[in-house]
Amino acid sequence: MPSFSTPVLPDLKRVINAWGTPTPYGVSRSDPAVAEAVALMLQRHVVLADLQTLAGRELAAWSGAESACVTHCSAAAITLAVAACTAGTDAARVAQLPDSTGMPSRVLLLAAHQVHYGQAITQAVRLAGAQPVPCPAPGDVAAELARGGIACVLAVESHLATGSGPAVTDELAALAHAAGVPLVLDAAAQDWRARELVAGGADLVLLSGQKYLRSPTAGLVLGRADLVAALDAQHGGIGRAMKPTKEALAGVLAAIRVRAATPQDDWCMAQQRKLDAVAAAAGGWPGVVVERTSDPQGNGFARLWLNVDAVVTRISAAGVIELLRAGDPVVVVAPHRSAQGSIGLELTSVDEEELPELCALLAAALNAG
Repeated sequence: MPSFSTPVLPDLKRVINAWGTPTPYGVSRSDPAVAEAVALMLQRHVVLADLQTLAGRELAAWSGAESACVTHCSAAAITLAVAACTAGTDAARVAQLPDSTGMPSRVLLLAAHQVHYGQAITQAVRLAGAQPVPCPAPGDVAAELARGGIACVLAVESHLATGSGPAVTDELAALAHAAGVPLVLDAAAQDWRARELVAGGADLVLLSGQKYLRSPTAGLVLGRADLVAALDAQHGGIGRAMKPTKEALAGVLAAIRVRAATPQDDWCMAQQRKLDAVAAAAGGWPGVVVERTSDPQGNGFARLWLNVDAVVTRISAAGVIELLRAGDPVVVVAPHRSAQGSIGLELTSVDEEELPELCALLAAALNAG
């Protein structure tokens, strides 16, 4: 087999990712064991259905779900979950989609759950031939359920969805189940809570493997066996372009095994040490006040917010973010509160060896004014 020693794409800038798991910057970095599993799978043939079955079995054991499968990504999982609830495993219906004529095709979700993750979640619903129906409040969900024609209720647990969380999910699940309708939960970045989410009220839980689990790009589908089977059937329908690759399946299996050997308390303590180091450095930066906030979804880690006094620094938070992104290496930070003068730092994707360079680049950008 030939050996290639030339670096791949050597001209790409290095990125220090202090944002967390943003898709535009490659989401996460996989562990060496995951990379090795992917590389080995790329060099062999495999019965793909057997590999999907194995991945599903291990995902189910890891999460406590009745059944599980893998699809291309969590955005694909949303579309295919809706399709599964619309068409079931009926081959004619699977072939008919995205024409949902004669099938229940309305998907209820709270208006506050209309997240945009690079794609509007409502578009992911429409790709399955379904009609998203945003509802202002749970009471409106109940009223729409009474009208019938519902494929599923779609809930989101994310910092992007205002007010989302277990209490809201439980309320929506109770309403859906009272009407005999499944609840699909998009919880893409909540893989540390997989068992908790599966044990909750959702019929399907959708996770992103490439977030904190640090697998290759993959959507993880956990839940009821009949709905998982219906979703997997869509890989022979509208989901043909959304199927997982052999290397993604191998990477998911390896990532699950790495996670099993990683106590969450140890991982959270490592994140805490990194935050402490950056907070200590930021304490000496004029015009900056450091704020620490816990993850609102309960994943056990915290983030830092650097509140910038532009009068003192002579540069706004947005200006600092722009300078960091234009540099080499590129430094990416959370921009969600830049209009309020805050720079967000999540250090889960920053190695400890990168912390001195990160602090130096942050300080230089803050001093650029």
